Amino acid sequence: MLGFKRKDTVAAPATTSALIDSAQKPNSDVHTLAQKLQRDTDGLGHEAAELRGTLEDSCAVALHQEEGFTVLAAQLKDIGQAQHRIQDTSHQSLASVAQARQSVEHVGHEVSQVVVTLKHVASAARDITQVALQTRLVAFNASVEAKRAGEAGRGFSVVADAVKDLATQVEATSKTIMSTVSQLDDRIQALSRELLSRDAVTSSGDGRAQRVTFHQALTQVETGVRSITEAADQSRGLSDGVNQQVSQMGAQIKRTHVALNTAMKRSEAVLGVSERLMELIAGSGIRTPDTPYIELAQSVASQIAQSLDKAVTTGKTSLVDLFDEHYRPIQGSQPQQHQTKFNAVTDTSFPAIQEAALTALPEIVFCISTDRNGYISTHNKKYCQPQRAGDVVWNTANSRWRRVFNDRTGLASARNQRPFLLQTYRRDMGGGHFVLLKEASAPIVVQGRHWGGLRLAYRF
Repeated sequence: MLGFKRKDTVAAPATTSALIDSAQKPNSDVHTLAQKLQRDTDGLGHEAAELRGTLEDSCAVALHQEEGFTVLAAQLKDIGQAQHRIQDTSHQSLASVAQARQSVEHVGHEVSQVVVTLKHVASAARDITQVALQTRLVAFNASVEAKRAGEAGRGFSVVADAVKDLATQVEATSKTIMSTVSQLDDRIQALSRELLSRDAVTSSGDGRAQRVTFHQALTQVETGVRSITEAADQSRGLSDGVNQQVSQMGAQIKRTHVALNTAMKRSEAVLGVSERLMELIAGSGIRTPDTPYIELAQSVASQIAQSLDKAVTTGKTSLVDLFDEHYRPIQGSQPQQHQTKFNAVTDTSFPAIQEAALTALPEIVFCISTDRNGYISTHNKKYCQPQRAGDVVWNTANSRWRRVFNDRTGLASARNQRPFLLQTYRRDMGGGHFVLLKEASAPIVVQGRHWGGLRLAYRF
């Protein structure tokens, strides 16, 4: 392991500085106090990390609820619009029934007028029949007189016979008209009864059949449509009320989400204080449970830096390619993976160093190198599995290489340039299972340039 000296520029609180100064002296009481402070700080970090994780979960739930309420509000708005259309349609239906009633009454009146007209036609046909009968009698008498006149009345006899035949035809036609008018009168009278006093069979509440007139049936339809209209009006009012309540709840959820985000930022501040205290104690020269992990992180960071320096020196890569920041997306990858110009170098150099560190101390979860933007070119072997098409859950847990981890912890470790950095966080292991971890990180410097950081995570 490599030794290290604290070069942090962050000013320590007065009491902590005094403790550090005193710790340089062979004072067992101060040493004991420092160890107790370290344990208390560990506990504070533990609680702060748990609090931040809980707030993060709550924020995610609040965001999910907000999104769900947005969808629900949109759906309820659609329902409200549908209710408005139903209400408008039911009012139109009610008006249509009223118009139908007026139309039926108008048709009934017109039918009655037709009946009167047909009676006039029948009367006129009877008059024509009577005239035809009288004409036929006159023609008959004229024919008799013409026959008595002999040869002199023969021409008149022919005319009299023709008039008699015509009168007979007129009488037959008039009788046909009267018969047709009678039939029409019967049919129209029946139609009038259908319109004005038609019996309709309906089912009563007790299961018995009862007869109602056409107008009564129409009235029942009108009553039913009116009930539908009243229900539509009531439903529209309820729908508008629900929409208003959902809007209020959505606004409350948004306020809750904002408040949770504020609380999470404040919890980060508390977590940051605990982490700085841990760093101050660890850098004071007093050995703590974190000291071996800090030393291991620094040692591995140095080995990684040497391997990259050697790759540049031997021509396996150039300094420009080693600091390539053009992350090219790998098509079809989920979660998104990227390629860079230094992938081949890290795949060759990193595994042996990183894998050896995994067993150097107990409780180590992972040991990885990240560039300054949080890009993990080569992870530990167990997390460098090829992705499975369409299996995002499996890929997330098992294919963690070629990915950018720019969360709070990952980015802080990647960009830290102090001798070491201690962080506490909760890692999602999938399936709702979380593990509280500490992470010791150390900068990786290649030919005087900060390339990234070595991340060593271990359980409390």
